[in-house]
Amino acid sequence: MSSSIEDLTVNYQEDGVLVVKETGKEVLSKGAWTTILFRFNNLDRKTGKYGKDMYTIRRYQKRQGEYIPKSKFNISSPEQAQKIIIALDNWINSK
Repeated sequence: MSSSIEDLTVNYQEDGVLVVKETGKEVLSKGAWTTILFRFNNLDRKTGKYGKDMYTIRRYQKRQGEYIPKSKFNISSPEQAQKIIIALDNWINSK
């Protein structure tokens, strides 16, 4: 758990090896409920190289001064991300 938004990350290590590397972070909302969009790469243990860009939206609730993860949505591909962008753009601009 973290006490500040800046400390929230999707970086993940196993046995001292960074297996999930955060490469981008966009805070979408702040407050008692915080929403963050992360870009990250997973380590391919066979090659030792990081794979393609991936994306996740994470929601945190702040309780007693600490951010607690509550939900997440993983965007499975750049194609799915593009479809989300198009749908949101259509909805927002159709008003």
